[in-house]
Amino acid sequence: MTIVSGPVPASDVSLPTGRRWRVPGLNGVGWIGYASAVIIVLAIIVAVFGPLLAPFPPNESNLSHAFVGATGSHPLGFDSQGRDLLSRLLVGARSSMLGAFIVTAVAIIAGTALAVLAAWRRGWTDSVISSGSDLVFAFPGLLLAVLGAAVFGPSQWSAALALAVAYTPYVARIVRGAALRERSLPYIEALEVQGSGAWSIAIRHLIPNIAPLLVAQATILFGWAALDLAAVSFLGLGVQPPQADWGVMVSEGETGVLQGFPAESFVAGAALVLVIVSFNILGERLNDKQGRERS
Repeated sequence: MTIVSGPVPASDVSLPTGRRWRVPGLNGVGWIGYASAVIIVLAIIVAVFGPLLAPFPPNESNLSHAFVGATGSHPLGFDSQGRDLLSRLLVGARSSMLGAFIVTAVAIIAGTALAVLAAWRRGWTDSVISSGSDLVFAFPGLLLAVLGAAVFGPSQWSAALALAVAYTPYVARIVRGAALRERSLPYIEALEVQGSGAWSIAIRHLIPNIAPLLVAQATILFGWAALDLAAVSFLGLGVQPPQADWGVMVSEGETGVLQGFPAESFVAGAALVLVIVSFNILGERLNDKQGRERS
C-alpha cells in the first residue's frame, strides 16, 4: 500500500457531484404542464365535492355582515348580501365546471361524428358538412348563446347547448384532417376486404386511433367553454342568481368593487383564470405531443 503525504493534485481527485432533484424528461415547461394538471385535478375535486366542503350554506344571507372582511371562520369574508364567500366559491365550482363539461362533450361527440362521416364518404357529403361548418363559423359563440337565451330563456343549459353548436364546427374541422389521414392507411382497406362495415371500422379502429387528438382538443375546448359560460352568466343570461357560480359572483361583485370591496369579484375571477389557463396549457402540451408523434 502506498501512502501519499501532502496535498493531492486536483487532477487526481474525483469529487462526488451533488444530487439533483430532477424528474427525467421534465424541464421548466414540463413543470408548468405538471402544475396545470394538478390544478385541474383539484378543480374537479372541488366541483364534485364542493357542496360537502362548503362550511356554510352558500345562499345564507345576513345583511349585517355585508362586505365584512376575513375572519377566523370566514377566511374570504362576506359579499354584498352577507353570504360566506368561501362557501359560494366552493359550491360555484360545480356549475362552472359542469356547464363547460356539457359544452365540451356535446361538441366533441357531434364534431367527431361529422368529421368521420365527411372523411369516410367524401364527395358531396364532405362538401355539405364543410359548407355547414363554415356557415356556423360566421356566428361567434357568445352571439349564439345570447340567441339561445332569447329563444329558450336565460339558463345555463340553453347557453351551454348554444355554445356547443358554435364549437362543433371547430372540432369537426380539426378532426376531419386526422380522420382523412387515418382513412387512407392500409389497415382500413384490409378491414373492408375482410367484410367489416364502415361504422364498425370507424368506432372500433379509426376513432380510437385519433383519441389522443380528441383528448387534446377537449382539454383546450373546456377552458374556452368555461370562459364563455362565465361571460354569459356575467351578462345575466346563464346561471341565475342566487345560485352560486363564478361568473355570477364576478357580476355581483361589481357593486363591491365600486365601493372598495373587490373580494367577491377577485376570488371568483382568480379561480376562473387559474382553471382556464391550466386547461389551455395542458391542452397545448398535449397538442404539441401529438404534433411531434405525427411528425
